[in-house]
Order: sequence, then C-alpha cells, then structure tokens
Amino acid sequence: MIHPAGIVPTKERSFHENGSSGKPLLFAAMLCSALSVVLLYSIYINHTLSEIDDDDYIIQLVAVGIGVLSVLVLAAIDYHKIARLWFVYAPIALILVLLTFTSLGYRRAGADDQAWLQLGSVTLQPSEILKLAFILTFSLHLAKDEENMNRPLHMLLLILHGCMPIGLVFLQGDYGTAVVFAFIFAAMMLIAHISWKYVLAGMIAVPAALVVAWNFVLGSLHKNRILVLLHPGTDPEGLEYQQDLGLSALASGKLFGVGLFDGDSYISVPEMHNDFIFSYIGQTLGFVGAMAVVLVMVFLCLRTLANGLRANDRQGMFLCIGVSSMIFTHCFMNIGMVLKVMPVIGVPLPFLSAGGTSTLSMYIAIGMVISVRTHNERKYNVFYDYKNPTLARVGR
Repeated sequence: MIHPAGIVPTKERSFHENGSSGKPLLFAAMLCSALSVVLLYSIYINHTLSEIDDDDYIIQLVAVGIGVLSVLVLAAIDYHKIARLWFVYAPIALILVLLTFTSLGYRRAGADDQAWLQLGSVTLQPSEILKLAFILTFSLHLAKDEENMNRPLHMLLLILHGCMPIGLVFLQGDYGTAVVFAFIFAAMMLIAHISWKYVLAGMIAVPAALVVAWNFVLGSLHKNRILVLLHPGTDPEGLEYQQDLGLSALASGKLFGVGLFDGDSYISVPEMHNDFIFSYIGQTLGFVGAMAVVLVMVFLCLRTLANGLRANDRQGMFLCIGVSSMIFTHCFMNIGMVLKVMPVIGVPLPFLSAGGTSTLSMYIAIGMVISVRTHNERKYNVFYDYKNPTLARVGR
C-alpha cells in the first residue's frame, strides 16, 4: 500500500524494538565489564598487585552501573538533539582539559603525563570526555559541510577542528590519547567525500610531522620506548621490564590459564589492573580466554561500524565511524603494548581496564551508537510493503 503522497512517515524504533542491534552491543560491553570487575577483585584478593585496593573494583562496578543507565537514556534520545547541544558540552570538555594545566592537574604515580584532574577525593581524566565531545561535534561539522569540504577554507576549518583536541592532549604529555584522537579524525575524514589531493597531502604531512615530533618534541624516555621495540635486549634503563613481564604473564597462562583465585602463582606486572590487564587475562584465563576477549572487541568494532554504514543520514554514519575507530585504536594499541609491538603509552583496554572515567565514556559512546540505530532519519519513504517494509532513501 502506498501513502497518498507517496511518502510514509518513519516510525522511530525504541531500544527494545531494535534488539537486533542495540541489545547485542550493550550485552557485549556488559560482558567485558563483568569480567573486568571479577579480574580486579581477583587481583585484590590474591594480593597480586600492591597498588590495588578494594576501591578499584567497587569504583569499576559503580561506573558500569552508571554507564548502563546512560546507554538506556541515550538510546531514547535523538542523537541529532544531543549533537546540537555542542555549545554546552564542548566548552565544558575543553575547560576541563585546560584545568589540567593548572594546580588542579594531577599526575598519577608512575605516569609521565599530567592528564588528570584532582577534584577533592575524585579524580577524572578530561580527555575521555573530550573524545566524546569531539566525535559529536565533528560528526555534525562534517555532515553540514561535506559538500563543500574540499574548498580550501572549509578544509582548513575541518583540520583546525581536528587538530585542536590532538594538540591539547599532546601538550598534556598524553601521547597515547593524542594518537587515538588522530585516528578518530583520520577515519571520519576518510569516510567523507574528501578529495584524493588532500589525502595525498596528508600522506606527505604526517611523516613530516612525525620527524619534527621526534627531533623537537619527544623526550629521551619516549624515544627509548620506541627504540627498544626495534632493538630488543639493548635497553640499559630497564624500559623493557614491564613489557617483558607482561609477555611472561601472558605466556604463563598457556591454553586455559592458571585460574582467577590460585593464591601465589601469579606474575605481578606493573599496571596489570589498568593498561596491562590483557596480560592478566592471558595469565588467568589462558589463550582461550584472551582470544574470547579479542573476539568480543572485534564484535564491538564491527557492529558499531555496521550501524554507521546502515545509518540513514551522514551525521549518524560519521558518529558511528568515530566510535568504532576509537574502540579499535584503543584495542590495537593496548594489546600491542602487551605483545611488545607497540610502545608503552598508556591507552586502556575498553570496558576492561580499571578507570571510572574511561569506562563511563565508553558506555556513553555505545549509547550514542544505539541512538543512531533507534533514531534513523528517513525523510522520504517512497515504497512501503506491510509484510516486508522497504524504505527507499532519497536525497542522500
């Protein structure tokens, strides 16, 4: 049956009606988070790491609870409305990052960056909030300006939009997060209608920027972290120690692991509750458990990407591409650190590493992706079949 005007208004789907895409994403995230809480409790109860106490797994549990509620709320809100409030959340995110350069800035023990805020008894990492703000604002910017993006002035504004958060986080000394921002920016730009001339220019500019960073920006510590990967065993300062322990812990789990509560048989790795939690997964759950975690992460990336490619407007697509690239970059860099194919630059494993800010931000990102799926914008539905509704997209 065809509507008299040839147009059938689209009914927005709720989170429950859209179980084919929303629920699996949330379930996968919650599965990782449940494992995270168990792992943190295991580290605490086995006294595997002296730096961890009962607050860590409790904070993680609270962050997961708030995160799940955030997903349910965001899934019910049209992401277009959220993005249009950029003038509220973008300045807040920028101000929080700028505050890290003041006396409120906090450098965690053993860290070489000042990327945290100490607000009374609460510590948070503003760059995690900035990631979400960037994905939302940049998806809106690209969607509005895609047709004109290859004009020089418009391209300059897009590049400035991308370079601002990258530069701020880089100045904090948080080079790992700066790389994550750069990959998000590149992925969202490449999926847009960017001219090959700008892609070629970028391929020339990026190596040039890396040369400048190597010679004039990076300190000897960060340079050595990269050099020891190219020349293993030539590390006079013991920079390989953490990664070598991580590899040993990973290998000690063999096929099925040594178990989560096995007393004193664990290899203790610095930051094994956080950036090196994948080494503890391999140690306790073995190769099978580690591969299961990798597969869940692959599912999260691909499902988020698929939601973006099926989105019915460009803004929703850009948003999902941004979230997918963020999750992928985190996983690739984190697991790469443990496998000693990437330098140690402090990037957490999504939904698994300890950290309330990072866990909550990942859940909010998943909530935005589900919002894209549940609030698809179809301006024109030309054909409609009650048994098998087929909606033709016009005007894209």
